Amino acid sequence: MEGRVVDPSLYRERIAGSFPGRLGVEVVRIEADEVEGRLEIDERHLHPGGFVHGGVWVAFADTVAAWGTLRNLPPGHDFTTIELKTNVFAPARAGDVLTAIGSPLHRGRRTQVWQVRCSSNERSAAFFTCTQMVLQP
Repeated sequence: MEGRVVDPSLYRERIAGSFPGRLGVEVVRIEADEVEGRLEIDERHLHPGGFVHGGVWVAFADTVAAWGTLRNLPPGHDFTTIELKTNVFAPARAGDVLTAIGSPLHRGRRTQVWQVRCSSNERSAAFFTCTQMVLQP
């Protein structure tokens, strides 16, 4: 898969009806070294104080990192997240648009590590890192 761009519609179909799909996470682009997602914030994403819930930040970034991992897996392999960390720098509210851009820090035979930078209306808002365990068939 190295060197070619993957059709994002394959990933749209894969998440349709799943947690990320129901959350509203959208695929923007998927390349070998960079992936991008988008999320329009509405009432379902907010905690009682009116700001984006921490779990939404994590789910959004983890989903974008997952696309990168999937894009870089050997045929027949799968993966699972084994560690993650998120720092949120700026709040987001209903009506905001979040963008997440992920890139690999490590792509090994047994693990992949991805970082995801999230912005809210083009303002830096969160940073996420995760480790994915590669599962052999």
